[in-house]
Amino acid sequence: MSNVSEFIVTLSIWAVPTVFAIVLHEVMHGYVAHLLGDDTAARAGRLTLNPLSHVDPIGTIIMPALLLFLHLPVFGYAKPVPVDFRRLSPPRAGMIAVAVAGPLTNLALAVASAFVARMAAPYVNAPWGAAVALPIVYMMQASVLINVLLAVFNLLPLLPLDGGRVLAGLLPPRAARAFARLEPYGLLILFALLYTNAVDVVINPLIRAIARVLL
Repeated sequence: MSNVSEFIVTLSIWAVPTVFAIVLHEVMHGYVAHLLGDDTAARAGRLTLNPLSHVDPIGTIIMPALLLFLHLPVFGYAKPVPVDFRRLSPPRAGMIAVAVAGPLTNLALAVASAFVARMAAPYVNAPWGAAVALPIVYMMQASVLINVLLAVFNLLPLLPLDGGRVLAGLLPPRAARAFARLEPYGLLILFALLYTNAVDVVINPLIRAIARVLL
């Protein structure tokens, strides 16, 4: 029973920042696309912070909860915001701007969360600290880790990740078309990386280093 109670408490601390980080990441993709001439996301009703418009049952709920229950790094995703890159002006630079909007939003959220955690930390030992300040500190620390993780993973140079979109926008057209042909295999490559020591050697230390600096 104690394990169930501990899981519920942990879930309550991680659930809100996880959903908010994923949702705002997607909204900013659509918002920047709208600024650059593509209103696809707006017409689809995706420029909203209402989680119900963005939730993917597996990626936003089941997978993060399962990873949390198994004490593994929490990761998730929302339904991708639709973007018609052909309508962006300018197209290639627009694609880069739309792609980096999500990870940069997560980094901004990480910085803001670290600031709130630092502001709340001195009040943990106050008479009301255990009930108010301590949960805020824990939730903001979780928010830092989640947002740094999302930013780092999404900037990996693999399609359909944001880093892959950036790389495709920077490559010469011929090389970009060749690179785009790898997109159907992008997630398979990502999952393969997750089961190699590349994550432990490069990605996890980078995430921990950034989070340590912020916190």
